[in-house]
Amino acid sequence: MIRSQKFQQLTVWALLGLLATWVVSCSTGDVSKTTKSATSETATIEFWTMQLQPQFTNYFQSLITNFESQNPSIKVKWVDVPWAAMENKILTAVSAKTPPDVVNLNPDFASQLAGRNAWLDLDAKIPNQVRSSYLPNIWQASTLDGKSFGIPWYLTTRLTIYNTDLLKKAGITKPPATYTELASAAAQIKDKTRKYAFFASFVPQDSGEVLESFVQMGVTLLNADGKAGFNTPQGKAAFQYWVDLYKKGLLPKESLTQGHRHAIDLYQSGESAFLASGPEFLKTISNNAPEIAKASAIAPQITGDTNKKNVAVMNLVIPRATKNPDAAVKFALFVTNDENQLAFAKAANVLPSTVKALSDSYFKEVPANASTVEKGRIISAQQMQTAEVLTPKMKDFKVLQKAIYENLQAAMLDVKTVDKAVEDAAQQWDNR
Repeated sequence: MIRSQKFQQLTVWALLGLLATWVVSCSTGDVSKTTKSATSETATIEFWTMQLQPQFTNYFQSLITNFESQNPSIKVKWVDVPWAAMENKILTAVSAKTPPDVVNLNPDFASQLAGRNAWLDLDAKIPNQVRSSYLPNIWQASTLDGKSFGIPWYLTTRLTIYNTDLLKKAGITKPPATYTELASAAAQIKDKTRKYAFFASFVPQDSGEVLESFVQMGVTLLNADGKAGFNTPQGKAAFQYWVDLYKKGLLPKESLTQGHRHAIDLYQSGESAFLASGPEFLKTISNNAPEIAKASAIAPQITGDTNKKNVAVMNLVIPRATKNPDAAVKFALFVTNDENQLAFAKAANVLPSTVKALSDSYFKEVPANASTVEKGRIISAQQMQTAEVLTPKMKDFKVLQKAIYENLQAAMLDVKTVDKAVEDAAQQWDNR
């Protein structure tokens, strides 16, 4: 599905029993005996995507037809899986030793399974010259312990959608570029309009955007040895930033109980001035709140002193248990080549992950009468020069998020001091 905030939601909620069964099945098989492709007959590979039908049905049908015409010994069966069902479906398929051959996931979820030897080692299958055609920082997002487990596909990077009417009423002439400026704007907007500047969720199971803000503020979440790296002056300053906003009434009280979807509701109802999302979301706002859409404009992503920008990545992974590894790799590289990435980026209003496709004039030039969405495309592409996956690839990421968010909430509610909250969060992680 093409929605930037959704990328962060595909994390492991799965049953431990299922995982345990699956780990055993993945770690005991001899790949050399089970993954040889048939050479004298047609190989059929199964390709799973996440909620891309029916909007992109024609695109994929054409893509598959083109691939099959160029590779007559390979047939592709496309299966589109609902977003919410993908996690359990892929775990069940691998546990039952009936996985698809190519799967559309994201690095966060895929990396948690890569540590359990789920995916094919792509370094042995894809030469360096092919890897170098992808954006280096994006290819790195699908590596773990120096090994490549995924091929980058499409990308989104957050922008700041803002309500020009609210900013005008608050006497603000330009949107904030940094978190420091955001705090000042939040106070001014609340004072002049009684509205909120923005919404951030501190629900442990929800969005990781607050953790990303820590990294943008210069916080090291984890040390090289995997221990808490945020019990530092920078970490305490980041805690203090969010605690102050909440205590001053500049964050809605629902920040402690509502997920990131509430940010969309507030913005569309005119109750907040800023929304961190992709430019493609303006179409949704146009449908749901046309007056708000008319007043909306786009600015670059808000960041900290590091100037780091987030990127959300979708990739393609190949299960180790595939019986057609060579055909699967060939198809995954076809889906993600320059030509097809550019075509899909245009169809879906996302960004490609190859150097050549991203350098196309489509991402550099827009007409003088360009729409807000078109202008957003240019800003998004410019951000890709420095954008990166900000949070670490690790199987216990949600445990880290829970430790930090729960202690942030405690400090916001005056149950703990900021120093105590930071110390407790670090101990909670280190002693997990």
